[in-house]
Amino acid sequence: MVLDKFREECGLVGVWNNAEAANLAFLSLYAQQHRGQEGAGVISSCSTLQGNRFSIHKGLGLVSDVFTDFDFSTLPGDNAIGHVRYTTAGGEQLANVQPFFAEIAGGKLSLAHNGNLTNADELRSALINDGAIFSATSDTEVLLHLIARAPRHLPQVERLISALTQVEGAYSLVIMWNDRIFAVRDPNGFRPLALATLGEGLIVASETCAFDLLGAKYIRDIEPGEILEISGKNETKQYFPFGLRKPSPCIFEYVYFARPDSSVFGRNVYGVRKRLGEELAKEHPVVADMVIPVPDSGVTAAIGYSQQSGIPLELGLIRNHYVGRTFIEPRQSIRDFGVKLKLNSNTDILKDRSIVVVDDSLVRGTTSRKLVAMLRSSGAREVHLRISAPPTTDPCYYGIDTPEKSQLIASQKDTAEIARYIGVDTIGYLSLEGLYRAVSSTPAERPPFCDACFSGNYPLKIGRAKTRTQEELFTQGPALRIV
Repeated sequence: MVLDKFREECGLVGVWNNAEAANLAFLSLYAQQHRGQEGAGVISSCSTLQGNRFSIHKGLGLVSDVFTDFDFSTLPGDNAIGHVRYTTAGGEQLANVQPFFAEIAGGKLSLAHNGNLTNADELRSALINDGAIFSATSDTEVLLHLIARAPRHLPQVERLISALTQVEGAYSLVIMWNDRIFAVRDPNGFRPLALATLGEGLIVASETCAFDLLGAKYIRDIEPGEILEISGKNETKQYFPFGLRKPSPCIFEYVYFARPDSSVFGRNVYGVRKRLGEELAKEHPVVADMVIPVPDSGVTAAIGYSQQSGIPLELGLIRNHYVGRTFIEPRQSIRDFGVKLKLNSNTDILKDRSIVVVDDSLVRGTTSRKLVAMLRSSGAREVHLRISAPPTTDPCYYGIDTPEKSQLIASQKDTAEIARYIGVDTIGYLSLEGLYRAVSSTPAERPPFCDACFSGNYPLKIGRAKTRTQEELFTQGPALRIV
């Protein structure tokens, strides 16, 4: 059974200069399991007399399933990268599970990607027409071909720049190429990626919760538009080849995707989500007996709502954490049990009570409608729904799996119509200004974020991106700063 929620993105890790690199990459993926549950993989690299040897293990399912009773001695080496996947482009099949690996002119290359390339279809068609052979349906494979086709006489980083300058959209990347690792964020900085020290080596990961598990010490975020090259004994170089662009990191990381104990884009997620609930209580107060969160997505905002409003917080919905990712529903009579397998109402505390239900988002409204019916059947006298984000009116093209606009309930109905459809007494969404107040460090600050799913204002156009010739790309060398 899958709740009516946005689907997670992907999680990345790269471990450098550690004898347990593959095992540490696995643990980092375990910490980032919330970012993708369809597949997982780790590739390690070790030096031999014949050059670098890459070893790989990946599969469909959760990290624990893919690596059950796994012998990590089969992934030798001091360097490794890993990936947990949720589909944003391509299908759920083993061929699409990352990291990808290829032998190209210039050595062995593995790549893991979080995001979505908005001009991937056009690039893929052009590459196929030029004779390229694709083995997967993921947009990430386009990058492998572009890197492989870059002028062979160029240094590795300039071949990478050649490829990246041809793509548009969202990408955080971890690339292991021969004897070095590259960590990359697109010029808009849509998706997170951070750097830390780990023992005598370095680690990059999508979220800092991975660092906490391993005892790694956070250094900084990879900057928007940065290519960080790691080699040798932790030698790092920064490249900024894409020119100036206004950063627009995804604000939905704070609303839903990131783990509450992570710091993303320089802010603690738990603190932001509590403030979302506080702002929601200020904007949409109500007289009620209790606040109940929709677990687990609404818990932190519900704490903020409760503390700001003074209404007690109760666990009116109980989550079953042992349900698998999917539930086979062969008949309509069984299909109706889907939500109840995941969530159940706590009848004894709900009877004859007026309740405020707090959740982080409302997509199609189908799950919320069933939850409200469950709460009503448990005796709730009034049900007031509060959403700790603005109405989701537009789809995302930068790495979040959102439905088409026609399937987003907030793009088709006003709040009164949504309340009637779901069956609540009232509904209240956090305003866009309230969202920014919660995210901002100071009341006067409105930092740059991508809020297209709420506003329809897309930082990048969707479709074909302009490509440049090699002469145009390398008339001037990339800006280089050595850390």
